Amino acid sequence: MTEVLRRGRASLALSFFAQGVAFALLVTRIPAIQDRYGISDALLPVFLAAVPILAGVGSVATERLVKRIPPSRLLRWSQPVVLLALLGVGAGDRMVVLGSALALFGLAVGALDASMNMLGVSLQRAYGRSIMLSFHAVYSLGGILGASLAWAGAHWHLALWVSYLPVVLVLLPAVVVGSRWYVDGRDGEGAGREAVGAAGPVEGGGGVVFKALLPLCLVMTFAYIGDSTVSNWSAKYLQDVLGSSEQLATVPYNVYMVTTLLGRALGDLGVRRFGAVAVVRVGALVAAAGFAVVAVAPGAWAGMGGFTLVGLGLCVLVPQTFAAAGRLFPGASDAAVARLNVFNYVGFLVGSPLVGALGDAWSYRGAMAVPMVLVLVTFVYARSFAPQPDRYGGGHERPRTADVGRGSNGV
Repeated sequence: MTEVLRRGRASLALSFFAQGVAFALLVTRIPAIQDRYGISDALLPVFLAAVPILAGVGSVATERLVKRIPPSRLLRWSQPVVLLALLGVGAGDRMVVLGSALALFGLAVGALDASMNMLGVSLQRAYGRSIMLSFHAVYSLGGILGASLAWAGAHWHLALWVSYLPVVLVLLPAVVVGSRWYVDGRDGEGAGREAVGAAGPVEGGGGVVFKALLPLCLVMTFAYIGDSTVSNWSAKYLQDVLGSSEQLATVPYNVYMVTTLLGRALGDLGVRRFGAVAVVRVGALVAAAGFAVVAVAPGAWAGMGGFTLVGLGLCVLVPQTFAAAGRLFPGASDAAVARLNVFNYVGFLVGSPLVGALGDAWSYRGAMAVPMVLVLVTFVYARSFAPQPDRYGGGHERPRTADVGRGSNGV
């Protein structure tokens, strides 16, 4: 079962990578998509809001579907749909085509995000140590590649479909083949029990108590308000407010993803050594400082420095929030992750239109104060990330005798 876990971890990492590439290719070319379809600045927030709304619907549906269908099967079918929908966005030439492609993209992304993180949480439980940040680090690596390809497309003035088609042709067969080795919750937990001993207690009735989950939902919302500000507005902010070129406007998201990659690559080590609470608190402070720099930046390079700090701070919040939900409800982690994932899209839904509306009505510099304040609020809820006593899970957990000689041998 150790080999099963290794293959499951590698195949799931490939899915995170592919999603990072696809999402970056979409969000970093928003100005180009706007120009291709003739979308006005007033209408753009509507399109940006539609995707997270439908993704939330997809995530809610996933919570119900996983009662009958394994998360691995949902992930196996939703990821190809996301890639094909991305290609549809680039290949269309009418507003109805864009609307249909984005609707399909949103619904599939909801199922994909929820099922990916379900599998990640169950694998972390099986490993008995923090590995969740490593999956999101691979997502950041995919985002770097996607943003780099977007920069190349903008530099060479390539049509959107020309930029998207080679990516889809490579990633689509790769994720289909890789899906053969996904490890579902029951398989991962079974492997983990062999690796580290007995499973921890299950929450009463195996259900999810929303009141207990609420602090994590708020943290997820605030983190994604910050993330959506970078994803959806960094290119436009740099180009329209700080006076950069179209090519340079694609760089902040790339820089953001580089820093999230570095932070997440080291984040699991930080959680094991200092605990999730300390890591989350530091991340919140650094992200807030980054937004402050962006708001007062005198030019494009200073703005990119601010987005760099934002990425370094925000990168730890989302993976640790999913991991904390898995620890809080070890007997119902799939349902907890699916409900928590909805607030991913709540953050996007609130963040993108809010920043756009404040930018139009007031100033985009002033709008950057909103995610700054909300990320700081995360500091208050950091105690929710403390390991639950006597529970079985990853992260900075109480060590078990069975871990020595087994778990440390590198599952």
